[in-house]
Amino acid sequence: MVQQCELFNTKPLSNNPRHYLGPHLAVEMRTENKKNFAILYKSNIVITSVDLSDYVAKRLFIVEAVQHGAIKLKLASVFDISRQTIDNYLETFKKFGLIGLLNNYSPTRGANIREQRRLHAPQRHQGNTAQQLAEIRKQKREQQQHNQVSLNLSIQPQTEKTAPISPYDHPYAHQHGWKVTRYAGVFIYLITMVSTCNWLNVVTGYFGAGYKIFMVFILMAAKNIRSIEALKNVRLEEAGVLLGIGKLVSRPVLWKWFYIAAQQRHSLSMLNDYFLSQVRKGFVGACLWFIDGHLLPYTGKERVHYAYNTQRRMPVPGRTCMVMTDESGRVVDFEIQEGKGDLRSYILATKSRWQNVVSVEPIRVFDREGRGVEFYRDMVDKQVPFVTWENNIDKKELDAIDDSKFTDEFDFNGKQYRVFEQEKKYTVEEVNVADTADDCIMHTFSLRHIFIWNKSSNRRVCGLAWTKPQHITTQECACAILTRWGASENTFKHFNQRHPGHYQPGFCFSQSDDQSIANPEIALLDKKNRTTKKNLDKLYKQLTKTTDIHNSDGTQRKNSVNERLKSEIVRLEAVLKEDQEQKKRLPQRIDLGSLADYDSIKEIDNEGKNLFDFVTTSAWNARKQMVDWLQPMFNNKNEVVDLFYAIADCQGWIQCTAQKIIVRLEPLQQPKRRAAQEQLCRKLTSLCAKTPLGKAMVIEIGGAPL
Repeated sequence: MVQQCELFNTKPLSNNPRHYLGPHLAVEMRTENKKNFAILYKSNIVITSVDLSDYVAKRLFIVEAVQHGAIKLKLASVFDISRQTIDNYLETFKKFGLIGLLNNYSPTRGANIREQRRLHAPQRHQGNTAQQLAEIRKQKREQQQHNQVSLNLSIQPQTEKTAPISPYDHPYAHQHGWKVTRYAGVFIYLITMVSTCNWLNVVTGYFGAGYKIFMVFILMAAKNIRSIEALKNVRLEEAGVLLGIGKLVSRPVLWKWFYIAAQQRHSLSMLNDYFLSQVRKGFVGACLWFIDGHLLPYTGKERVHYAYNTQRRMPVPGRTCMVMTDESGRVVDFEIQEGKGDLRSYILATKSRWQNVVSVEPIRVFDREGRGVEFYRDMVDKQVPFVTWENNIDKKELDAIDDSKFTDEFDFNGKQYRVFEQEKKYTVEEVNVADTADDCIMHTFSLRHIFIWNKSSNRRVCGLAWTKPQHITTQECACAILTRWGASENTFKHFNQRHPGHYQPGFCFSQSDDQSIANPEIALLDKKNRTTKKNLDKLYKQLTKTTDIHNSDGTQRKNSVNERLKSEIVRLEAVLKEDQEQKKRLPQRIDLGSLADYDSIKEIDNEGKNLFDFVTTSAWNARKQMVDWLQPMFNNKNEVVDLFYAIADCQGWIQCTAQKIIVRLEPLQQPKRRAAQEQLCRKLTSLCAKTPLGKAMVIEIGGAPL
């Protein structure tokens, strides 16, 4: 038998293992004469080799391997480097050429390196290459952000409302027969918002044809879609026909819609009109207003002010959204503030903003962040009623109060409480500006001091209140305190579960007016003082374990352990005292603008966030209203919210005629739930909501009309 010979030799050229980097590409690590080499193969043919001890040649080898198609992840694993290092090599070679990879490399071995650097300095690239590449990347990101903001240069900022749009651009302007849509349940949000606050007229009045992006935001709020990018999973035709904008467009066009609306700078005026309309029409309550701040974190690379994360108990980059809600959890007002925000100034500003809208001043309820005797005095002077917690309470004094003093008893959220009330007086020292600075005026005022005893947990707390000219009972003050904190706080938790409260569609930055930061020298001194105090504690403990040692003549031995410890304690105490005096002389905050070289603090533009939160707020308030309407229609109160979301998730059909828009939802299966669904739809239809073109908005329950 004739043995068949091999046409191609497939045996490896050596016994060293090869690492495959990509299609037909491999690298072999070889050791010869105590030197390590790397050999690059392509289709089993040697391309190049390198001595790994020559780091410049090694960089060139890595760049060449990538140019031949090597996968960066596998190449980084073979040479034990990071992906970022390979990207730096490639960008350095692209920006600065071969000379950029030298990095203080001296090819002459054994010669004077300093002399070689002096001779070759004009030929080599100067400066830190990594820092220069980082600056190039930063400029590239800023240019991309600028290009996004300038998508439509023809749109100029306006100070007045947009001109009326043509009838063909209005929502639901085009007529069509019955069409299937799986998003039919979203229509209950829109019909409620239009009927209660004339929502469509507000949006089209300010933004004209730019209303379409707000319709998309309604879909996101109703279906809990967390970002514009996540709209890729939406059926474009079915969503567009339900929203009255035809077919939903692609993501780049959606972003163009958003930037066109954001460039008009109408968000603050629109929010002000919308919030005033809610209060005037009684859509939100005007008795108790609960105010709280909520973190809007920022995870980008720009330097911004820090806010406070309550859950993590640490400062993080971001902003603070001050939100004011009524007793039912509906949003009355919100304002986004830079950094940690100022709750006190926001509360005082609500006095002038709403005094001409409400006949009786609502009672503000806030947490311990607004504590302070001076702030309480300002609230009393400006006639702003409030209820809040009392801070820094002596638990032993509360426990020592006789149980018989807690006279009023009530149940709240399944727990038993007992309360009683006293009067607490405060005295604030004020400087008389009219006379000399030494003359002071003692300003005295009194607050209601409310003691609350939670019998279920046997815990006692206190609250403070000033409720003139209104008068509410002690029990009502206690319920106001307990409504938004502790086990009863659920409004914003539910809000973030159903709506992307932290989502910011598009970021635009400008230089912040506030360039002050906490003095870093104080933080260094605090760290040094903690170390000094820790060392002093150790020395104090050691000193208690030693005794004085005396010489034979009765004198104290100078070189004893006890004497050395005492002298070291005296020295550290002097150092600690000096550092504490130096800390008092340092300013608490410094202005970065006074420094020669610094990275300025950026401010995040709130225009896009205001537009998105305007829609989510409207959807949340509409949801609260529809749940209230469902309460008498469904006897199981624990399932009313679930029933509402089941109705909002229903599929159905939509028809648009010259006179009306009809949406038909598929019926729910259970008879009780279906009956409540039909009653809610009849309730929504009876509101007689109409589009800006005058088309009636009708919603019904039934089978397929096709």
